[in-house]
Amino acid sequence: MTPAVRMGLSISVATGLYGISFGALSVAAGLNLWQTMALSALMFTGGSQFAFIGVVAGGGSGMAAVSAASLLGVRNAIYGMQMSRLLGVKGLQRWLAAHWTIDESAATASGQEDLAEQRRGFWVAGAGVFLLWNLFTLLGALMGNALGDTRHFGLDGAAVAAFLGLLWPRLNAREPVALALACGLVTALAIPWVPAGVPILLAAALGAFWGWVRPSEAEQ
Repeated sequence: MTPAVRMGLSISVATGLYGISFGALSVAAGLNLWQTMALSALMFTGGSQFAFIGVVAGGGSGMAAVSAASLLGVRNAIYGMQMSRLLGVKGLQRWLAAHWTIDESAATASGQEDLAEQRRGFWVAGAGVFLLWNLFTLLGALMGNALGDTRHFGLDGAAVAAFLGLLWPRLNAREPVALALACGLVTALAIPWVPAGVPILLAAALGAFWGWVRPSEAEQ
């Protein structure tokens, strides 16, 4: 077993298990089993999925939920440009590679030195995460249904914890910490004044603006 395969498999298991949380939270937010499974199979990007159900759980509109999820999913398009050059695939493989281009598959590929290992790592992580994420999403959704009103168990507040879990590893330098604080401040200030779901869109817009102006500052 090569290093890329080992890394891909370990990331698949760790990420897949996290799907239990998504499945239970999705049911708690009011989605049914089939809607929950459709999100995991078709959207298939954890951050965007948690954003979607977070807005829905907060009483936001479907449009606000889709907008928040889409903004968080923009990063996958950036990964896609890199992975497209790396993989060099065409036809149906290209469509599959695009769907499996997520944080974990891109990170596994980027962490390898050899081109063959990079490609192997991408496919192992992409396939593994997709399979296990959907499997454990199903398990989480079924568990959520069995629990009944999941608010009694505190799962209605677990979406916040899930987001913190996604965010925390990225707070490894001054700039991401400053951006996180700025987005949090904008969200807190907006909550009393705008409809549910809009504060997270404003925070995402600030993040997008930050990413747009930052390169110009670096060039100076």
